Amino acid sequence: MSREQESGVKVKVNLFESSNTLTIKSSILKKLYFAIIFIALNSALGFGQTAEFSVNKATHKFAKTLEGVVLEHFFLIENTGDVPLILSDYKVACTCTKLILPKKPILPGETYKLKLTFDTKGKYYFQDRIIYVKANTKKGTHKLRMKVNVIPKE
Repeated sequence: MSREQESGVKVKVNLFESSNTLTIKSSILKKLYFAIIFIALNSALGFGQTAEFSVNKATHKFAKTLEGVVLEHFFLIENTGDVPLILSDYKVACTCTKLILPKKPILPGETYKLKLTFDTKGKYYFQDRIIYVKANTKKGTHKLRMKVNVIPKE
């Protein structure tokens, strides 16, 4: 016995056509959604504006120095990009080497004197430090370097 005979009401339902229509609408919506996401990401990342980290000289060599002196150098950093440059962190192998990061973003076209200090106390002979600076650029991390020959105290 069919359902039509049980209820006495004849209802014509074409499930194939309904689900096919829903599948087509759902498929179109999914494609449209992914197309919008693709365009948005492409605009923001591919064609978007970025900050650019530019340094006048990435490696600085100090003259021979007696142990116990605190050395200072300023790296001249320029933002050659289109949006503010943010230097957020740095890493170096030794706590004797420090950078003074800017408190405010470096605006496009502006420069900043990034201060490096190196405490030679307890350091002897050739010293070579690589400082990795984290920034909001495509590259993400930028390398600065300093070298010095420290003469031990007698």
